[in-house]
Amino acid sequence: MAVPAYATPVERAWYYIFRAFCGAVLLFLIAPILVIMPLSFNSEPYFTYPLPGISLRWYEEFFTSERWQSALQNSIIVAVSTTILATALGTLAALGLSRSNFPARSAVMSILISPMIVPVVITAVGMYFFYNDIGLINSYPGLILAHTTLATPFVVIVVTATLMGFDHTLTRAASGLGAKPWTVFFKVIMPLILPGLISGALFAFVTSFDEVVVVLFIAGPEQRTLPKQMFSGIREMISPTITAAATLLILFAVVMLTTIELLRRRSERLRGIRN
Repeated sequence: MAVPAYATPVERAWYYIFRAFCGAVLLFLIAPILVIMPLSFNSEPYFTYPLPGISLRWYEEFFTSERWQSALQNSIIVAVSTTILATALGTLAALGLSRSNFPARSAVMSILISPMIVPVVITAVGMYFFYNDIGLINSYPGLILAHTTLATPFVVIVVTATLMGFDHTLTRAASGLGAKPWTVFFKVIMPLILPGLISGALFAFVTSFDEVVVVLFIAGPEQRTLPKQMFSGIREMISPTITAAATLLILFAVVMLTTIELLRRRSERLRGIRN
């Protein structure tokens, strides 16, 4: 947004000062990320500036090492499974919560989003004792269910926000014309909430893919995910391969956030058309 033509000199000065301050805060927040990324191209096995040379050896090690590839494969398996479960459960919950006659809606919503509010270490400790009693420790089902608990609130919030502008008379009209509930959902509701649904699924995927605290409590050696591998590498032996993995995760997060923003804008355009 440009400075209004009618702005006074003081307002113009405040306009540029405010934006310079916001830029400085943003730079302060992303500086650690910007520092890490060049180190992934270091030719030497230690962290130093200036770089003694440029090399892709750490990316080669990441993509050829069985340890790193096994961790990446585990992360993808767990994240995809979590995304499917969280999207299905979160969408069903959002459809119910979006109805005006839903009883105790505020209380139910508070319970559903509680994993986002409670510190994750407390959630992880509680899951550890509960899963240990039912035999889900050190197993893929236990890790997937734990990540689903953390990811579902994101789907609920995003899909519920999408449904705020949804016209429920469309579903009543479809039902009145003889359409079955599944037909109403897939032919009427799904196309209209699809951008929000995909956004929620992407949030669920990123939440699971980047999670490390619950993994440390729930997962065993066979369920070692990429964040856990990076955490263990920092504790045991610092290798520049960690910076390569971190750079790839940063680029992945940027792509996901860009996709979510594009979907959000598309959803707003759809709501504008309907209105």
